[in-house]
Amino acid sequence: MSDFLQQTLDHPAVWAADELLARDDWEHEFASADWPKIQDALENGSGAALIRGFPVDGFSKDEARTDFLNLCRKIGTPISQNENGDEIFDVSDAGLRSDDPRTRGPNTKKKLSFHTDRCDVIAFLCWRQAKSGGENELVSSMALFNEIQQRRTDLLEVLMQPFVYKRHSVDLGNDAAFCKQPIFSFRDGHFAASFLRVLIDRAGADPELPDLTAEQIEAMDFLESVTAEPEMHLRFRQEPGDILLLNNWVSLHRRSAFEDHETEADKRCLFRIWLSMPNSRPLDPQFAANFGAVEAGAIRGGMRAKKFRSNSI
Repeated sequence: MSDFLQQTLDHPAVWAADELLARDDWEHEFASADWPKIQDALENGSGAALIRGFPVDGFSKDEARTDFLNLCRKIGTPISQNENGDEIFDVSDAGLRSDDPRTRGPNTKKKLSFHTDRCDVIAFLCWRQAKSGGENELVSSMALFNEIQQRRTDLLEVLMQPFVYKRHSVDLGNDAAFCKQPIFSFRDGHFAASFLRVLIDRAGADPELPDLTAEQIEAMDFLESVTAEPEMHLRFRQEPGDILLLNNWVSLHRRSAFEDHETEADKRCLFRIWLSMPNSRPLDPQFAANFGAVEAGAIRGGMRAKKFRSNSI
């Protein structure tokens, strides 16, 4: 670990704020998109791509959802996002109470914190945008690693140690109450970042799980303060027909709060797909409990489908 603490990362996925906009692998037109090239750039390039012009006008919501899922199957393998095995999730305000166990950040109007999802690549298609707000914000986790290394190497060391994650409230097919994994890690020279603070905080608040140390809290607070700096993250707004693809191992993302339209047909909705990629990197073995596999190119991530018992004799 000590070697990596002194290593400044030099990779195409190291970018800050608007620098991403100048990359030739960032913005594409759907009609002329070179998907194998985009697939390669997600793993070996900037790790982020915006594809404009996916046809949504003249199509029903169900048709657009199906077409998007079929497109994503050409890029990677869609994986389950809940206990039912659903491969596509509607990111929209569900109007649930804050204490409803089905509530998760994506189905609210609130601002989300910077995080990663449980997959190699996350894909969003904008179907309808909010009346106001709902902007995307992205940050390079490799650039974040470099910044923390320069400012607080002591906290970087903490972030490379395992944190306890409590099982997600909607991860009903998972028998394990918790797992442990680092926020920053390396395997065979490949970098990987993974961070979902809400599950770390829930674990810390659980009396049956280990308490968070003062150093762990300080390290996460510092990480989040750096991601929030305007010089670090890119802010933009997806419009209907825009597809956003992000490599979760080299980027973090969040969404601003939004005000929605009043009519149901106009309400903000994005389709989200989690992809396991055939050209993915190897991961630290500590990710096996949460992702299921850690070898390069392996099918991994997502949530296990719940096993229902049959009442038949």
